[in-house]
Amino acid sequence: MRKLILSMNLSLDGCMASADQQLDWHLRCWTSEMGDELCRQLATADTILLGRKTFSVMAAYWPMQNGVSHCRAEDFAYAQMMNSYQKIVFSRTLRIPAWHNALLYRDSPATVVQQLKQRPGKNMIVYGSCQLAETLVQAGLVDEYQLWIHPIVLGGGKKLFTQLPYTSALQLLGTRQFSTGVVTLYYAPGPAHMFH
Repeated sequence: MRKLILSMNLSLDGCMASADQQLDWHLRCWTSEMGDELCRQLATADTILLGRKTFSVMAAYWPMQNGVSHCRAEDFAYAQMMNSYQKIVFSRTLRIPAWHNALLYRDSPATVVQQLKQRPGKNMIVYGSCQLAETLVQAGLVDEYQLWIHPIVLGGGKKLFTQLPYTSALQLLGTRQFSTGVVTLYYAPGPAHMFH
């Protein structure tokens, strides 16, 4: 069965976005080394799941990157994947998703993802998309968390884990440390009895 991977940039205090919904804070520590790791992660998938806001930002950016001739091979490969992979966007207000290979779903994300997991293919990955991520976490559909922890404290903002019981456990699969102090933590859902 296909895995659902949640890839998320987080501050040290667990925020996905600042209090004013800004995301630029995570670019301060971004390096080409991190870009290579992101490219490796995306290569294990063939489907990207997005909420409306994240989709709109990415759809405005990534199609313009295909023709950039001076970028690194890894960055070009990542742009190619972003533009060619199937994109599933969940929204009740979006009209027509203006991005190659994008499909719009108005149904419950949990129902759609359960169906997608049964289909053949590579992994599916969720980028950002606060509400979508929270819905899929609560439904127990995430098979792997790739949490990019940045050495910055936002002091408030949108948190990732707001609705889970405090006994929810994750099993550490591995770590990757980068020169700027960012650490990627790889987790799988652990057995429910770990903290009992």
